[in-house]
Amino acid sequence: MARKMLAFSKILRFEKLIQHPAVCVLIRSLHKESIPVAWEKPKIGWTKLNFDGSSKGREEKASIGGLFRNHKAEFLLGYAESIGRANSGIAELAALRRGLELVMENGWNDVWLEGDAKTLLHIIANRKQVRCAEAQRHVSEINSIIPELNNCVLTHIYREGNRAADKFAQMGHWYQKPQIWEHIPPDQVLSIMHEDAEDEPKGSRMRQPSCPKGTKFLRYNYHTPSTEKRAAIKRLRLGR
Repeated sequence: MARKMLAFSKILRFEKLIQHPAVCVLIRSLHKESIPVAWEKPKIGWTKLNFDGSSKGREEKASIGGLFRNHKAEFLLGYAESIGRANSGIAELAALRRGLELVMENGWNDVWLEGDAKTLLHIIANRKQVRCAEAQRHVSEINSIIPELNNCVLTHIYREGNRAADKFAQMGHWYQKPQIWEHIPPDQVLSIMHEDAEDEPKGSRMRQPSCPKGTKFLRYNYHTPSTEKRAAIKRLRLGR
């Protein structure tokens, strides 16, 4: 079991390493082909959540944020809040967890979850365990909520396609109390949302050798249980 558990701190150090300017230059020199990065609308009947976390400075002041949109790219709901001290990985997980809590509160059942922390999405999709107790608490809660949904897809997208969620996460640093916006988005994200709705690439990234040409994001299909199985799970939890 110990060997299977991932060292959360090592994951974060690795992600910081690959984001180092010198490493980025090396990667670009090895991979000359780029791919467009654009936010994509969900299918009719689906709700899409883009989420992000932010951690600033040595004090690791953290905040989270995200937004929900429908198949027309219309704004449904947004959230932002400060969560105290946490590293970027914990902030990303907290942002996803809070987003899923709002999914349940609003009764959305077919949900597309998208963020720019690929390693963390891989942990969630594959139900892996991590050594950091706080991170594992978020992972366990996330993996307890997702099976309640009818359908759920997780995707990774580069930061250029996740700018609206990033803006909400940055806004979280401003507020003393958690903020919720319903139907009408804050002015700070309007221009980003309009650009996202156009389905035009907002930037490009170097294509990895394992990614097919034209790949815009990494997709994980999170297989949710059937209606009968979900009902049985609920009965077990309630002791019936």
